[in-house]
Amino acid sequence: MKTPVKLKRARLVGVTALAVLAATATAAGPAAASGSSAPRARFVAHLDMADGQRPENITLEPDGGADVTFAFSRQIARIAPDGRVRVLATLPEPPAGATTPALTQPFLGGIVRADDGTLYFLYATGSGDLTGLWSLRPGGTARRIAALPADSLPNGLALDDRGGFLYAADSVLGTVWRVPVAGGTPTRWAEAPELDASGFLGANGIKIHNGAAWVTNLDRGTVLRIPITHRGTAGAVETRATGLVNIDDIAFTGNGDTLLAAVNADNTVALVRRDGTHTTVLTGADGLQNPTSLAVRGATAYVASGAYTTNEDPNLLAVRLPAAE
Repeated sequence: MKTPVKLKRARLVGVTALAVLAATATAAGPAAASGSSAPRARFVAHLDMADGQRPENITLEPDGGADVTFAFSRQIARIAPDGRVRVLATLPEPPAGATTPALTQPFLGGIVRADDGTLYFLYATGSGDLTGLWSLRPGGTARRIAALPADSLPNGLALDDRGGFLYAADSVLGTVWRVPVAGGTPTRWAEAPELDASGFLGANGIKIHNGAAWVTNLDRGTVLRIPITHRGTAGAVETRATGLVNIDDIAFTGNGDTLLAAVNADNTVALVRRDGTHTTVLTGADGLQNPTSLAVRGATAYVASGAYTTNEDPNLLAVRLPAAE
């Protein structure tokens, strides 16, 4: 995630198809992402920057739609498969004088969807009355279900539906918070130097995958793996990839540990392999405008761009990767 001022699950394809994609990008360079043998990117929606439609995070609906947080307009919205945008909720404005840590203005971060259609999302305002985890049931109104400290910046959000918990990556306090799906008192689930910022923002994106929380660190350019022990506590932090400074969100491509990473400032998406090596597979030539988040369903990856520094075209892309040969 980058500010306007400073810069802010299902299987994609088989392993073979991912290898084809990586080989194409390596052979022809980043611009290969726009070539005929590279993934085919299409615009699902061009969003209205003047109306505050800068998507920060994304979760998918069963009908092919996408639910997004608009980072600085305090809105949750649904983007239909045909690109139409419908605002689902507008969160309360913070009290006068409230200043959001690191960003100054109110910030909507991660969003996830439960099987019953409930949306969970994170709101940071610099005030104790609003900052925290919120939920929105279908046809209902948004409400806060867990308070987080006013000096926190909850950013990425992940749902562990098996364990019944939500995990929030805090970009300022260098913490992963854990909250029951039903709401309640958050716990500081993980704290470690690897989660800390080194200038602007630390822990950023987060996903639950194969018994662990996977967390990005924007400043340090790392992908971290934190095992969830049988007691539910956090295991030792493992660094799984480096060299991805300004990394925002990630999405796994299948049951293995290969993932896609949105690198915000570089206008790129990288394919990160199990061994930590990575290759650029999408660039600004494909339509990326400060990519903030990713979601994967079937053979399609969805990439949201906030255009925080390009200030040109916040959008949602759908990318279909080559079929396995």
